[in-house]
Amino acid sequence: MNLKKSFLKLCENKEFEINKNQLDIIEKLNYFYNENFKKSLLNRILNKKDKNLGFYLVGDVGVGKTMILDFFFDKLVEKKLRLHFNEFMIAFHNFIFQNKKKENGIIEFVKDLSKKAKILYFDEFQVTNIVDAMILGKLFEKIFEEKIKVIFSSNIHIDDLYKDGLQRDQFIPFIKILKKNSKEIELKIEEDYRLNNSNINQRFLSPLNQPTNFKLNKFFRKATKNKKKNLKILEIKGRKLKIENFYEGIIKFNFNELFDKNLGSEDYIKIAANSTFIFLENLPNFDENNSNQQQRFITFIDIVYEKKIPLMITSESNIKLIKSSKNLIDPFRRTISRLHELISINYKV
Repeated sequence: MNLKKSFLKLCENKEFEINKNQLDIIEKLNYFYNENFKKSLLNRILNKKDKNLGFYLVGDVGVGKTMILDFFFDKLVEKKLRLHFNEFMIAFHNFIFQNKKKENGIIEFVKDLSKKAKILYFDEFQVTNIVDAMILGKLFEKIFEEKIKVIFSSNIHIDDLYKDGLQRDQFIPFIKILKKNSKEIELKIEEDYRLNNSNINQRFLSPLNQPTNFKLNKFFRKATKNKKKNLKILEIKGRKLKIENFYEGIIKFNFNELFDKNLGSEDYIKIAANSTFIFLENLPNFDENNSNQQQRFITFIDIVYEKKIPLMITSESNIKLIKSSKNLIDPFRRTISRLHELISINYKV
């Protein structure tokens, strides 16, 4: 596989700036692929142990990690799965619940997974859930034992994953397994390319006042013209989530509707699956008093970003000035970067 040549062609076609650090990552991915999928017949006969079944690409927000790994993933011809980590863990917990009579649920899940994919891709990998943190060591131990390859992008170094999380000592086995089986590579670039996107389209509006509301409602009326309004009821594991402002996939929410309630990734995944455009009103600043709402907002934006759903938002503060609770400053930087992209997706009304 000659990734470098194809990547240079991609940069030329899309008029991307060619960056030496990104090219270095491409060459390392090429080596990772050849080591894992193009091993010599002699190595196969000798059953030589894979040294690096994982490729962990770490870097600041907006440096091109996702673009590079998406490019690599698209080139793969092997069985593959690109997964949002929340979706992956939901699938795991559902499998365990449905097969609870089996003694070795993790082993059965991984065997089933190995039939579907030889390589997994987790974009912007992070761990925030204590239940997931406690199970990941055993789960990924079996994944690597099955010789399933895994590529990750993250803005958190392996050693810093789930930092300051509850019962982090139970997460340490996963860190050891990940470091043992993966190569951690850092991509360093000085600027966030997403923040340099000039096509903002006036879809992030502040402060919260009458002119701001007028602009959002004007755009909303144009977007929903000739579309039928329905009460949309989503069912999530027996629970019902009502969406009042639903216009054939165009949805309008107040911040409190989505983030003051005890909703989680399963709810947001379901919402995203039924959305083509989302309007969000009254985004506040964050501090220690509403950090739970901020964490839900971060999860929501991760899922919406994965599905590339365009947004329009009214906010208390300018996008560059939104305040964060202390414990969520780092992940929230990624959220702000992703917001720049989601409010910049072209959408004709």
